[in-house]
Amino acid sequence: MLDKTKRGWWQSAVFYQIYPKSFQDTNGDGIGDLKGIISRLDYLQKLGIDGIWLSPVCQSPQVDNGYDVSDYCAIDPMFGNMEDMETLIVEAKKRGISIIMDLVLNHCSDQHIWFKEALKGKDNPYHDYFIWRDGDGATPPNDMGSVFGGPAWTYVPQLGQWYFHQFVPQQPDLNWDNPKVRRGLYDFIRFWVDKGVEGFRLDVIDQIAKDPDQKITANGPRLHEFLRELSKEAFIEEGLVTVGEAWGANVERAKLYSNPDGSELSMVFQFEHMCLDQTTWQKWDFAPLPLVKLKDCYRRWQQELGSEGWNSLFMNNHDLPRIVSRWGDDQKYRVESAKMLATMLHGMQGTPYIYQGEELGMTNIKLPLEEYVDVEIHNLFRDRTTEGHSPESVMESIWKRGRDNARTPMQWTAGENAGFTTGKSWLKVNPNHTTINAEAALAEPDSVFYYYQKLIQIRKEYDVIRSGSFTLLCPEDEKIFAYTRDTDKAHLLVVCNFSGEEQSFEIPAAYANAKRLIANYPDSTDQLQPYEAMMLYYED
Repeated sequence: MLDKTKRGWWQSAVFYQIYPKSFQDTNGDGIGDLKGIISRLDYLQKLGIDGIWLSPVCQSPQVDNGYDVSDYCAIDPMFGNMEDMETLIVEAKKRGISIIMDLVLNHCSDQHIWFKEALKGKDNPYHDYFIWRDGDGATPPNDMGSVFGGPAWTYVPQLGQWYFHQFVPQQPDLNWDNPKVRRGLYDFIRFWVDKGVEGFRLDVIDQIAKDPDQKITANGPRLHEFLRELSKEAFIEEGLVTVGEAWGANVERAKLYSNPDGSELSMVFQFEHMCLDQTTWQKWDFAPLPLVKLKDCYRRWQQELGSEGWNSLFMNNHDLPRIVSRWGDDQKYRVESAKMLATMLHGMQGTPYIYQGEELGMTNIKLPLEEYVDVEIHNLFRDRTTEGHSPESVMESIWKRGRDNARTPMQWTAGENAGFTTGKSWLKVNPNHTTINAEAALAEPDSVFYYYQKLIQIRKEYDVIRSGSFTLLCPEDEKIFAYTRDTDKAHLLVVCNFSGEEQSFEIPAAYANAKRLIANYPDSTDQLQPYEAMMLYYED
């Protein structure tokens, strides 16, 4: 078991993201809850993970599925109560599992007491907790748009002012230039640390230093000043792990975010690799994955971040479609491609994050528009059809990239509602749960679940994965992703066929007698089989 009082323990850890609304329901209301998570801790312990990234469970009107917080120090009743949360922290810790809470520090809900007070008048002490601009109500301060569609400004007639929101109007952005805002947020963080939480995932943290007058949202001029203060004031324990969501991160910025001196954060989620299979900056305009570019992207992050920072490793989360449907083959070679993608990722340096159901090879769902719940999906359909896009083309984008693809309920059994709930599920269960489910996976020794379990064990056993240098092989090959990891004595080769056809690849001579740590086919042949993957290891 990892010693979590030591800084850097998370460099040897594997985390598992839970989207509570979809994980396990225990009271029949169709919504997952904290007691449901507690009931599945033994499953997660069996998988071998070291921590749970828990998507938001704080009190919220749920306009954006909990990312609109109305009370940072209360549990939303749909998930249970504070006693349930305290029990979860204690029971997880008994199993060597840390709870990493999801915190939204860039904005809050319009139902938060701070914003309710801010609406009372310009002279209210909380008015300056938000970003306001005077106006007549006819023309917004500028033409900035919201991430979810529509303008980024909303007018309040009684104040004669507009307030700024990067997301929906019910999510007003906080004014981080006000030190009272920062102090209030630090107090919320300390509240949870005192409860036993051992880390935090920080939502859109690269946007806290915004300057809307200059149309700057991410990477504002005071960003790293704010992060250093946040770390100093709120993350004072040696063992706390912090990961920031930073869509605008590049390697140089990531060196600041994840500096080994601990002055800012442990690591960040950067999304460069997840934006390569699209034709524009918008995720909805998708294209085939350019493997050569993906390999170069990973090479750059692995080599250039190196000892100056730390990588997070992920391909799935609650905002991204299922990776086996995106970069694999979720039909004929679902199992093989799910294992191949996991092999590719888990051989790299960094901290892996597994999204619930990824370890089962769960796939995207295909629903009619009215059965989707996500506000982003419905706003997209409205805006794009208004712009002249055909409804059919917009639905193709939604089926490929919609966030609800990753939010369908966890598939526990082949039975009704996949064993997720005894009631009516808040979002439709994927019909393929009859064959893709945890019960079936646990009964099948060669399942995706046990493959992930073995990858986690390998990461803990072989230090070359934590500290070895990275060398990309065959960089121009459009079908094969292969690389080595090396220390003075230990050597690891990872080979992955990203295609559904056989491919030629010559194993380097040094690995002729290497140990086969893991592979997704029982036997090797002269050719790489469809979506074949393997890890080979030897020591000098």
